[in-house]
Amino acid sequence: MSKDLFFLMREEEVATLNFLPTKKEIQQTSKTFAQKLIEEGELNLYEVYAQSVRLKEAITVIESELIDKLPNEAFESFGIKAVYRSGGDTINYSEDEVYQALKKDLDNRTELLKLAQKQEVIDMYGNEVPKVSTTPRKSSLAVSF
Repeated sequence: MSKDLFFLMREEEVATLNFLPTKKEIQQTSKTFAQKLIEEGELNLYEVYAQSVRLKEAITVIESELIDKLPNEAFESFGIKAVYRSGGDTINYSEDEVYQALKKDLDNRTELLKLAQKQEVIDMYGNEVPKVSTTPRKSSLAVSF
């Protein structure tokens, strides 16, 4: 199925685009292709989704392996532009005692605010911990194979 899906996607892409499509063209033709699959209803969408997840993983691994072999330099080739960026340094804030103390206080307050969502809580200064508002997180679909 994954081979068939790949060929269907490639056939659709070749029929509507030139050899080196832009990012927007790829996105648009892929969206059109997916909508066509959904509308036609001939394929099991769970199966198509499962195969697309597998294909995405394969492409991700291939990309990662190729990146490891490319020189650490900018290039422009085959319709893409790549700019090498050095990772830089991260400051180790936790080495500072004042930072550690403030972080511990902040972590403690976070725990009190979490608890205050469920029950009345008084902090160590005798103040009632307010029940603060919440913001919903975007739902997602966790996939494993």
